[in-house]
Amino acid sequence: MRRLTTLFPSEFLEEHAEELGVVERNRKTQMPALVWSFVFGFAAGESRTLAGFRRSYNATADETLSPGGFHQRLTPAFAEYLCDLVEHGIDEVAVPDAVGVDIDRFRDVMVADGTVLRLHRLLSDEFEPRRGEQGGARLHLLHNVTDQTIDRFNVTDEKAHDSTEFSTGSWLEDRLVLFDQAYFKYRRFALIDENDGYFVSRLKPNANPEITAELREWRGDAIPLEGDQIQDVVDDLYREYLDVEVEATFQRREYAGTQSYDTKTFRVVGVRDEDADDYHLYITNLPREEFLPADLATIYRCRWEVELLFRELKTQYNLDEFDTSKTYIV
Repeated sequence: MRRLTTLFPSEFLEEHAEELGVVERNRKTQMPALVWSFVFGFAAGESRTLAGFRRSYNATADETLSPGGFHQRLTPAFAEYLCDLVEHGIDEVAVPDAVGVDIDRFRDVMVADGTVLRLHRLLSDEFEPRRGEQGGARLHLLHNVTDQTIDRFNVTDEKAHDSTEFSTGSWLEDRLVLFDQAYFKYRRFALIDENDGYFVSRLKPNANPEITAELREWRGDAIPLEGDQIQDVVDDLYREYLDVEVEATFQRREYAGTQSYDTKTFRVVGVRDEDADDYHLYITNLPREEFLPADLATIYRCRWEVELLFRELKTQYNLDEFDTSKTYIV
C-alpha cells in the first residue's frame, strides 16, 4: 500500500483527474478513494461487483455516494484516467529515462506543469482555495528535463490556472516543450512555432481541427481523411498510426482594440492503444521526416519527469507541509 501511495500521491490523482476532465472542480468525488476502491477491490480477489466497489469507496471517503451517484462517476473519461495511471505505473517500474529517440537536436527538452500545496486555513484570503476553507497555493514550474533543473517557477493561489503562467518568447528557439491538456491553446502553439521552438501536447477531446492532408499513405480501401474533422473520423479508424496535417482557427491577441482571427497548420498524430480500442492523439509541429508517430509517443513520456519532481519535493522535502500562517514564508 505504501509503495502504491508513493507512486500515486493523492495530489497527483486529483490533479490528473482535473486535467482529463474526469470530475468537475466543484464536485465532491474523492479521487484517491475512488481509485483505491477499484485497485484493491480487484486485488483482493473478492466478487467484483459495483456494489462492492461502492461499499469500499464509502468506507474510506469523507462523504458517501448513493448507488446512482456512484454509477454516474463511472464514465469513459474515468476509464481513460485509469488507463493513464496504469501507463504511468509501467513507465515508473520500467526504465523511465530510456528514450530511444534522438532528442539531442534540441537545445533543451522542457516540461510545463503545476501542483497544489495545502496551506494554513488563515491564508485562505491570500491563497484562495478552489473549495473548502483551507488555503491553497499553486506552484507553477518549467522543468528542464535535459539539465534536470528548474528554469522558472511562480507561486499563485490555487484558483490560478497553469496555462496563464506560461509565457512565450524568443527563449523558445530550438527548445522542445511538452504540455498536458491544461496548456492547450492554438495561439500558444502558433507562437512557439513562430519563435522557432517545438512542442508536443495531447489533443483535447473537444479540439476538432480539419484535416488538410495525410502524411502517410495507406494501401487498399483505407478511409480518405482529407476534408474531415479529426474527432469525427477517429472512432472509425483501425490503422496502427494516424499521421495528418490539420488547420486550426484561433484568435490572436487584441491589438489596438481589434481582435483578429488567424489559421495555422499543425500536425496531429495518433498512436493506437489496442487495449483501450482508441488512439492517444498528440498535436505538434515536429516534422514527420525526423519524428515518426511512435517517436512522439516516446518523447511525450518525458513529461512524467515533472511528476517525479513534484513527488520528490513533497515526499522527501516536505514541500506540502506549510505549518505557518505567514504569507511571506510561503
